[in-house]
Amino acid sequence: MNILIVDGYNIIGAWPELQKLKKHDLASARDRLVQLMAEYQGFTGRRVIVVFDAHYVKGTEKKYKDSKVEVIFTRENESADERIEKLAIELNNIKNQISVATSDFTEQWVIFGQGALRISARELLVELEHTNKKIGKSVKKFNEKKVHSKISLTDEVAEIFEKWRRGEK
Repeated sequence: MNILIVDGYNIIGAWPELQKLKKHDLASARDRLVQLMAEYQGFTGRRVIVVFDAHYVKGTEKKYKDSKVEVIFTRENESADERIEKLAIELNNIKNQISVATSDFTEQWVIFGQGALRISARELLVELEHTNKKIGKSVKKFNEKKVHSKISLTDEVAEIFEKWRRGEK
């Protein structure tokens, strides 16, 4: 299984769209990152784990799933880097290929030393944009394959026929 571990605040600080959101509302930037990662996960099939430092959200460690993306807020006094390193060690086995998305150079080398692949924030953004283009092409192909009526119908008449087909009044 391919697993992508994302250093949440590092990515937020590196991507222009998320930087703008962060200036006004950090929670919105976090939500948008998770949303983007959910779309990426849904299309690629990779398991995605997003890790955030606890110092922005006080309290005990929190884990939850949002659109099948695992989101982890570290414990107080535990950095995201520490949690990412632990996850990379725990999940690294012959069945899993671990990748870590961060632009923290030191963290990249620590992760690489543990056998995980490293992806910079910029590389992940480029990969995400490429994936979004693929999604757009797939949607376009799907829409082109839809069966179109051989008889020209107004939208109103087509809607009436569709209701009849479904047994609605």
